[in-house]
Amino acid sequence: MPHLPSPTKEELARLEPLAQLGLSDIFVVSTRQQADEAFQALATSSVLGFDTESKPTFFREQVSEGPHVVQFSALQKAWVFQLHDAGCREAVSALLESETVAKVGFGLAGDHQQIRRTLGVSPRNVLDLNAVFRSRGYAKELGVRGAVAVVFNRRFIKSRKATTSNWANRQLTESQIVYAANDAWAAIQVFDALGLPPPQFSET
Repeated sequence: MPHLPSPTKEELARLEPLAQLGLSDIFVVSTRQQADEAFQALATSSVLGFDTESKPTFFREQVSEGPHVVQFSALQKAWVFQLHDAGCREAVSALLESETVAKVGFGLAGDHQQIRRTLGVSPRNVLDLNAVFRSRGYAKELGVRGAVAVVFNRRFIKSRKATTSNWANRQLTESQIVYAANDAWAAIQVFDALGLPPPQFSET
């Protein structure tokens, strides 16, 4: 199979931005009651976009205490769970272990390690979309930016400031909320556009 080239930084910069979810379509989940409501909304989904955020580490030997935030997204709405609350941790763990709710995202291996260490659960029925593009001939991992460019011919905007912000804060900023939600939302959008069937159960 010939190797397909990944979009370059210069090619990405020339693309029009992808319209993203706004605050009105994002639910921040930080209490047990909110977690119970979110779980009811999400547990019947066949596929959800999925990602995590962690407070950054600053030296090589430092072990991350994350994830501090786990986000899930349907096609039109997203939920951002803050894991300092026990109810949120329980709801997130149940969704991650669900064999009927598929989770799709990009570069999830590191997320899995942190989830096992922090939550004590192993995510099930998870599809890393990088593997899908690799099977289609892309030698280099596309990631969310590259995948959005390939599938939608649009540029996915990610705030570097939000990337390296303190995700352990009890009060997330608007830019953090939008950033986290859209990471998961972009994954479900790419999955949907590819026309893939829902992943079958697999423990990763």
